[in-house]
Amino acid sequence: MQGQPAHPPRGPGRAGRPGGHPVGVRHPAQPGGSPVTTPALPCMLTTVAGEFRLRPVRPADLPLVTKWMNDPAVAAYWSLDGPAEHTERHVSAQLAGDGRSTPCLGLIDGTPMSYWEVYRADLDPLARHYRSQPHDTGIHLLLGPPDARGRGLGSILLTALADHLLRYAPRLVGEPDVRNTPSVRAFHNAGFHPAAELDLPDKRAVLMTRSALPTRRTATA
Repeated sequence: MQGQPAHPPRGPGRAGRPGGHPVGVRHPAQPGGSPVTTPALPCMLTTVAGEFRLRPVRPADLPLVTKWMNDPAVAAYWSLDGPAEHTERHVSAQLAGDGRSTPCLGLIDGTPMSYWEVYRADLDPLARHYRSQPHDTGIHLLLGPPDARGRGLGSILLTALADHLLRYAPRLVGEPDVRNTPSVRAFHNAGFHPAAELDLPDKRAVLMTRSALPTRRTATA
């Protein structure tokens, strides 16, 4: 199951940003606009699939992320295949930014198996295409190893991360390509609801939103 990148590396960016600019980084600072990704990230979350750790990408991670990006199943939606420089520019620009977009490596029981981007959607050009709310937080993801896909792992990890982020952000958003059925299904299984279909410059997307933690029933006498 794959998600979409914060922006494509070539041609018009998502929501009209030129390729190569990181999500949110070039937006001016706004009052009360501190990144929501800190102190939410890094994090360690317990799931039925094992201990899920999400931490910012390090330079040593780039060869692995590049390998994943060159998998045709991933490249179809991320458009970051090709030379290692494509992935490096995409990730490094975010790491050098102001924290409004955080590229992360996801590990289960210490084994790297996924790439994530957590970003301020309300400060991103995506906000031009939907009715954003202050501190909306967006999520992109991909599962790297082929054997990690097709068995519900994306739903498990996305649910755990969404539960965690909603302690820091009032609403979460995703915008998978309408053709990316596994990604749309994973967001739905993680408690996101389809709010609209968006015609973005590089794709038609399903806007998925989630704004509440699961209701926990209390025992009654």
